[in-house]
Amino acid sequence: MNENLSVILFSIDGMRPDGLMQAHTPAIDTLMDQGAHTLTAQTVMPSSTLPCHSSMFYGCLPERHGITTNTWTPQVRPVPSVIEVVHQAGGVTASFYNWEQLRDLSPPGFLDASFFLNNCDRPEGDHELADLAVRWMQGHEFSLAFVYFGYVDIAGHNHGWMSDPYIEAIGNADQCIQKVLDAAPDSCLIILTSDHGGHGQSHGTDCDEDMTTPVVLAGLNIPAGVTIDRPVRITDIAPTITQALQLTMPSDWIGSPLTFS
Repeated sequence: MNENLSVILFSIDGMRPDGLMQAHTPAIDTLMDQGAHTLTAQTVMPSSTLPCHSSMFYGCLPERHGITTNTWTPQVRPVPSVIEVVHQAGGVTASFYNWEQLRDLSPPGFLDASFFLNNCDRPEGDHELADLAVRWMQGHEFSLAFVYFGYVDIAGHNHGWMSDPYIEAIGNADQCIQKVLDAAPDSCLIILTSDHGGHGQSHGTDCDEDMTTPVVLAGLNIPAGVTIDRPVRITDIAPTITQALQLTMPSDWIGSPLTFS
């Protein structure tokens, strides 16, 4: 395991790539300029928060991990979560989130730190969560930290995807990301993505607006200003993390790591 590297995985719930491009996002823009990105990554069906995050962390499709709604159901044939893989290798794992259903992105006992705030219904909630993550990171070394901001999705449901409040919510998330980046270790891989997009005031379908997400990678040895030209799926996130940390990818995972020569 690469003990000299930390990985921070940001997930901005419901952030469409075209919404990202319209919002004021200096932090994400800098990550894109300094690293690699795609605006055409694909999530899974159903394009809902818990199934999509489960595929992100368990590295397989919903028909394999069994999570097809926003209600968790125990897996009949368990698949290892990326948190489980990192923790079992001796890494320190942490999770910061403000949508409680994400508590099951790893089995009990594999997180060294877990912080939930029930506040994703307002923009200030994402800031409170970012401040909490910053305080913890300033006092702890870690291998993998998951940081989830939920208000963008709430703004989409309340006001409509691509509405002015929705675009402003993405800018708000960007401010929160910058706070965390300011506290990040020097040797760090940043991965930023979304679980799904949305249309109208909903999501969950296989339309492009729901299925297409951004993926941004920066730090480590990621070359600057690269547009990723290969197809990218949400199931590639966990393999990318394990490869960066020099760990073995479980055989149940179907994704492939994003690599750069």
